[in-house]
Amino acid sequence: MEQVILASNIKCSGCAKTIQEGLTTLAGVQQITVDVPEGKVTVTGDNLQRSALTQKLAELGYPEKTATSGLVNIMQKAKGLFAGK
Repeated sequence: MEQVILASNIKCSGCAKTIQEGLTTLAGVQQITVDVPEGKVTVTGDNLQRSALTQKLAELGYPEKTATSGLVNIMQKAKGLFAGK
């Protein structure tokens, strides 16, 4: 089984190493590949629980990118622009 997760805040090989070390502690994980430029984490293993993977990534500081997360960021920035007026 393979799970592919797009995660935020992946900037360097140190981030990739942190992710690999953190996710290997989860049950069923056999292999982890991190594509730093794409922010893509690919996990291969048996009986992988996507929710456990995304929760662990968030705990490590690399939350899953979602369609709504970008919208929330835009709304927060817009509120900040109008707060001073």
